[in-house]
Amino acid sequence: MNPGEANTLDLHRHVLLARLQSADTALRASLHQHGTDAIVRAHLERALAHIREAHIAANERTQVRTVQELADQLARIEQMRAELRSQEVGISNTPQSNRV
Repeated sequence: MNPGEANTLDLHRHVLLARLQSADTALRASLHQHGTDAIVRAHLERALAHIREAHIAANERTQVRTVQELADQLARIEQMRAELRSQEVGISNTPQSNRV
């Protein structure tokens, strides 16, 4: 690869990183918006995770997760959150003993 091609690739990478930063900022602003539906919020959080992973892939020259690996890991996290929430509900619904 000649220097001109390297500069062009580097320029494209910087443009992509700027776009990813803009998307990250917009998604974060939407997450902090009051009255956001839980389903919408879940989609925004997942989109933000994908944006972060794309930023890592574009910025670092290391092996990153595939989209499927990221989606699988996010699904496992969501499942664990749901299990924890159900356990918390179970704990809060159990009667407490009276202390004297």
